[in-house]
Amino acid sequence: MTHAVSMPPVSMRLFALASMVACCALGLITLYSSGVGLIDPKVHRAVGFALALIVAVAVSQKRQSIYGELSRTRVLIDVALIIVGMWAIWSFYFVQTEMETALYDVTTKDAWPALAGLAVFLELCRRLWGWGLFAVGTLGVIYLLFGQDLPGIMAHAGFSLKEVAEALWYNTNKGVFGSITNIVLSTVFVFIIFGVLLEGTGAGDTLLKFAFLATRRTRGGPAHAAILASSMFGTMSGSTVANIVGTGTFTIPMIKKRGFSPTFAAGIEATASSGGQIMPPIMGAAALVMADLTGVGYLNIIIAALFPALFYYFSLFAAVTVEARRQGIEVQPMTVDDQITRTDLINSVLFVGPILVVIGSLLAGLSTSAAGFYAVVVLLVLSAINPEVRANPKRIWDSFLKGAESGALLLIAIAAIGILVGSLDSTGLGLKLANVIATIRGESLFSALLVAMVGALVLGMGMPTLPAYLIIILVMGPAIQELGVSMLTAHMFVFYYGVASSLTPPVAIAAYAAAPIAQANPLMTAFMSFRLGMAKFIIPFVFAFYPTILVIEQFSLLPFLWIVARTCFCIWLFSSALSGFDRRKLTIPEIVVRFGTAFACLATDPLIQIPAIGIGLALVAYDFLTARSTPEASKASQ
Repeated sequence: MTHAVSMPPVSMRLFALASMVACCALGLITLYSSGVGLIDPKVHRAVGFALALIVAVAVSQKRQSIYGELSRTRVLIDVALIIVGMWAIWSFYFVQTEMETALYDVTTKDAWPALAGLAVFLELCRRLWGWGLFAVGTLGVIYLLFGQDLPGIMAHAGFSLKEVAEALWYNTNKGVFGSITNIVLSTVFVFIIFGVLLEGTGAGDTLLKFAFLATRRTRGGPAHAAILASSMFGTMSGSTVANIVGTGTFTIPMIKKRGFSPTFAAGIEATASSGGQIMPPIMGAAALVMADLTGVGYLNIIIAALFPALFYYFSLFAAVTVEARRQGIEVQPMTVDDQITRTDLINSVLFVGPILVVIGSLLAGLSTSAAGFYAVVVLLVLSAINPEVRANPKRIWDSFLKGAESGALLLIAIAAIGILVGSLDSTGLGLKLANVIATIRGESLFSALLVAMVGALVLGMGMPTLPAYLIIILVMGPAIQELGVSMLTAHMFVFYYGVASSLTPPVAIAAYAAAPIAQANPLMTAFMSFRLGMAKFIIPFVFAFYPTILVIEQFSLLPFLWIVARTCFCIWLFSSALSGFDRRKLTIPEIVVRFGTAFACLATDPLIQIPAIGIGLALVAYDFLTARSTPEASKASQ
């Protein structure tokens, strides 16, 4: 009995050690492949998944230990998962090697390790990423095996065991080891490490201080600072939850202290943090994958994403301003702790330097992965200027390992996405669904985009951004492109709703991460986040109808300036209507008219948009004059 109790802690230490070694190897392989030399693709993918397998098991053990000691059975299951997973990965490597040297067909014997490997990675996906991604991958396998018995368009010709294995495991274009895995290993991984290192070197703390300094004269104060900090912090981490934890633990208490409600404090942090992934120049992993899938180029993705992201953050600034007016919150002086010190100015180089290296490398024509490699090198060199890093150099090593671990866990999610890719590609289901959506939409682009938006929100609900984006673009992408929009616009449209799905009740993961920090009700926080982030649901329609907003496609200066002005005006009308307040409390008729006017401002027909702008300006002027003539309202609006 004593042995049974003592075994799990010992096993956990062994697994933790193995995980550290695996993370170190993954990180070094990533740096080598990004900036030094290429690695044989089959070796890179096989070794990457083998190391990720070890890390994933160790992390799942660590998470399970939070709820109590691990049983002997659980430890044995974990060991079995690693052994079976390694067997399946070795089978992939062996078959790929045979295919390169001779004509080789996958046999039924090869199918068994492949199916075992699928089961292992799906189980790890369930442990680490929840039931959503597990269900996506599992349904992909089941559909290939039994989909021939389904009715209507869902039916396919049928696949044998070896054909399923070939489609989902022994294929370097689709499936677990397919092209998306290659993109993550060769491009995304180095930026994940870069983002975590950026946080570890102290850049995050300095960003917060600069954000507070920039917003010290605004009524929203720390709420506006949270928006600004989250936009910069999120572009580093690429993770909504990591962004909330990184900035929210500091900003949320200060937002509450300023006088905002706990629900509003959590909601604005959740909404701002989710937007970090759409904010250039880094934008997290999904933008890197988008660049590869579209062939547009990462630098062009950055340019295209800039103005939609600025619209989104303008909507958040507007929402905070209106809410502060409604609650009568005044501007407060900056405290001594918020003052920018000489150390902060020096540490700002840690953020600015590497970001300039990324942009400069891309402008010089280097690959995206090479840009990430040089950014990491420059960051490591510059980190020595931070006194805290010099006092504790181990934080660099810890950040490096943490970044590699994050990348390894992402690979587990990508395995489930790869299964979906293989299933959709092999059966042609994606194109069939596109035809169905085309039938539903009729001739209206707006109704088609509306159907795509709802589908995207449902498909992405409760998932991290990259898996959500990939699932949505695989299922909805062909349908959206058939509407006549460009490939980039379709991907950007889907990307926005992949991010927005983290704010959509009832599965609003961003709100559930922020609510405990603010001691707010999670469900009420979810609805508050949804309300504050409503602009994110409008902006994709703007660039779908007005692609000039994306700059790199169909750009024309005057139409560009005209739609920018209209969109900003629409956002202000929309935000004030949602809050029921501008410079004073709005009446119900005023709220209704503001909503209608806001949408009409974006109409493509000048006979609608111009009168709408006139009505909107009249509403704002009436509100301003009425507030000035009413002492209480005038005081609140100052």
